[in-house]
Amino acid sequence: MNIQRKELLITSFGLFSLFFGAGNLLIPPLLGYNAGENWFLVTIGFMITAVVIPILGILAHARLQGTLFDFGKKVSKSFSVIYCILIYVIAVAIPSPRTAVATHEVAVFPAFGTSPLLTSSIYFSLVLIFVLNRAKILNVIGKFLTPFIVLLLLAVIGIALASSEFNTGVSQSKTPIITGFLEGYQTFDAIASVVVGAVIIVSLNFKNMSVEAYSSKRTLIRKSGFIAGLGLFVIYAGLIAVGAYYSSDISIDSGLSNDMQRANLLRGISIASLGEFGNTILSVLISLACLTTAIGIVAGTADYFKGLLNDSKTVYIISAVLACVFGVVVGQLDFNSIILVGIPVLLFIYPITIILILLNVLPEKIATPLVFRAVVVITILFSIPDVIGFLSPTEGLKSITNYIPMANYSLGWVLPSFITFLSVSVFQLKK
Repeated sequence: MNIQRKELLITSFGLFSLFFGAGNLLIPPLLGYNAGENWFLVTIGFMITAVVIPILGILAHARLQGTLFDFGKKVSKSFSVIYCILIYVIAVAIPSPRTAVATHEVAVFPAFGTSPLLTSSIYFSLVLIFVLNRAKILNVIGKFLTPFIVLLLLAVIGIALASSEFNTGVSQSKTPIITGFLEGYQTFDAIASVVVGAVIIVSLNFKNMSVEAYSSKRTLIRKSGFIAGLGLFVIYAGLIAVGAYYSSDISIDSGLSNDMQRANLLRGISIASLGEFGNTILSVLISLACLTTAIGIVAGTADYFKGLLNDSKTVYIISAVLACVFGVVVGQLDFNSIILVGIPVLLFIYPITIILILLNVLPEKIATPLVFRAVVVITILFSIPDVIGFLSPTEGLKSITNYIPMANYSLGWVLPSFITFLSVSVFQLKK
């Protein structure tokens, strides 16, 4: 079946918008601001975890065409169930409320001075309306919201770069590529890829879409993934570059929390490039970008629990309502507090997610169940010191991590996982 260009564009825009939320807009400019002259190196590291890995996740979805459960089932069914529950609980507890908090802090509070409770209540009411009208999610987001978001983003970035004198400050990062790599965790894009990829699969299965055959859906999802990835690359690189080139023009109070620094920097860039009208543009942009991401997270969570419990519509509705209520509750925290809570969680779950994505992209002859089990177990074991080191660093732990390559950069899992993959693969070939 030929894939119509209209369906490709709608799916691509929808996928981009489900990825692009609060952290995706607020994190890159400050990253570039602090990177200064090394902004390009930071961009390389950031792209690995914020673009390349997520798009590989979408390619894995195109191949599996199932749910998030399929990502981990080769390890074991029990592991996959636990992993899925962890992912969806994390998604509902951190990135989803964070979108409401970003909307409140950057767009709503400066203009109206309202409470975060009012903002998050109205915000998640809108999210719930979209999620309960499930069949319209992809069409509405892909046709209307995302093109508007992309045009606004490109306008802000283009005008800001055209107005810049291209002067950068001194870099504050000693290891720019690793800094960018770890900051990419904060976008939650790898987790988003395994969550919203399932949303795309389910949305394509609705009767209003003409794509039915496995091969047609695979081609559509793969092409959409590449287009969305290209969009993310351009936007991220642009935002990081803008942050770097305005570092000598805009001063942000180092005494402020990171979330206020991010918000003030983005607001300063918008005003410098677009005048006072830039504030309005920024408010609309953040509100729309955050809303579409929250819709994808809540819909994906409700989809999973619906499938887990006999494909029950009632379970879908209850899950969506609970996710939105939880979003309102957590939405009372500030942006930086949510990020601080999320760091140890990400240091544990992100390496596992990256490994599952990479293994699911590989051919089945290479990524056998034995390879899955061995590599995932090693990844979990070597991720634990990173979490413990962040929560309560001790001299005893440091003496151990000193022997693990890259452990000082919270990447101690990388080399052991790679060696395990090679060793098990060689063992299988000989056997």
